[in-house]
Amino acid sequence: MIELLWWVFAALAIGGGIAMLMSRTPIASLLFLVLTFFSLSAIYVLLGAYFIAALQVIVYAGAIMVLFLFTIMLLNLGHDYRSDLRGAGWIIVAFTTAGVGAWAVSRAFGVEGALVDLGGAERIDAAVTELNAVGAVAMPLFRDYVVPFELTSILLLVAIIGAVLLAKRRV
Repeated sequence: MIELLWWVFAALAIGGGIAMLMSRTPIASLLFLVLTFFSLSAIYVLLGAYFIAALQVIVYAGAIMVLFLFTIMLLNLGHDYRSDLRGAGWIIVAFTTAGVGAWAVSRAFGVEGALVDLGGAERIDAAVTELNAVGAVAMPLFRDYVVPFELTSILLLVAIIGAVLLAKRRV
């Protein structure tokens, strides 16, 4: 049953990504991206990574999508900038990219002929078990990466101020 659900959510994620790339309006693209994020969150739940699933919904499907929506609405992106990208060529490129991505993931996480060494997974699992899921993420984030974390927040603030200034020039 879990394997069937995984395939359903994987198909929804890939379909949402392709629909996001092929849709004509930015708002529809945004909604398909939200579908992709929720599908990925469901896959995380199936894998037992509940904290990562919650972060996926809260941060990406919630906060970042609201920021994208405000940017689209403030900049009044009414022009279809993808009208030149129509045709069978883009569908072939999308399916080829999805196929190569699926092959790479299956090779990377497969038992035989793996592309990457996944030996660090045991250490991460031990850290999550020793602390808790939040502590395993929060302790290194606020102890070792305080400056990059603060710089990221300043970068997001500058992006929001830039979007507001661009919108004010058009009004």
